[in-house]
Amino acid sequence: MTIKLYCFGESGHSYKAALALQVHGLDWEPVFVDFFNGETRSDAYRAEVNEMGEVPVLVDGDVRLTQSGVIQQYLSDKTGKLGGDGADKYEVLRWVLWDNHKLSSFAGITRFLMNFLPEDKRPADTIAFLQGRLSGAYGILDKHLEGRDWLVGDSVTNADLTCCGYLYYPEPFGFDRAAYPAIDRWLSNIQSLDGWKHPYDLMPGNPSDRA
Repeated sequence: MTIKLYCFGESGHSYKAALALQVHGLDWEPVFVDFFNGETRSDAYRAEVNEMGEVPVLVDGDVRLTQSGVIQQYLSDKTGKLGGDGADKYEVLRWVLWDNHKLSSFAGITRFLMNFLPEDKRPADTIAFLQGRLSGAYGILDKHLEGRDWLVGDSVTNADLTCCGYLYYPEPFGFDRAAYPAIDRWLSNIQSLDGWKHPYDLMPGNPSDRA
């Protein structure tokens, strides 16, 4: 049975789940969610898809899961891959939790404020604060990746697939890939994986659709 993923191209959290499906080599198909026209805020979506009003949502037969980290772990349990071996599974989880709290949460809202709000409604002070927090997170990630190909162990894991979630997007939000050589090399490693695709090639939905 084909796995379904409710998602849209601009969503970095959706990308984490979609990329995991790709790297696992599973049969899946995207279900486009029209976020920018309010679908996730509708009563129908919250009643029938996700009460939290968010993406991604994975449906695998009778299994319905939300939150990208949970989805990644489910896929690892299903395939036996990417979750980390032995004690490394806790290190993978540590990076998933760190990313969700310290990196992707700030990157997602900063990118939204800088690119998807009308220019006259973009809160400059808030954006500057968030970019400061992001700068610290990029520094932590870059330092950890010095001399490493992957965040945990000697192969790709969910730690990598979660932390890269927003870092391939072209819209400006304060991340300069060239300024972080270890991150740059690591992102290239991920791009070399079988099944890798850019988020706008992997999922439906693109800013150009609303241009």
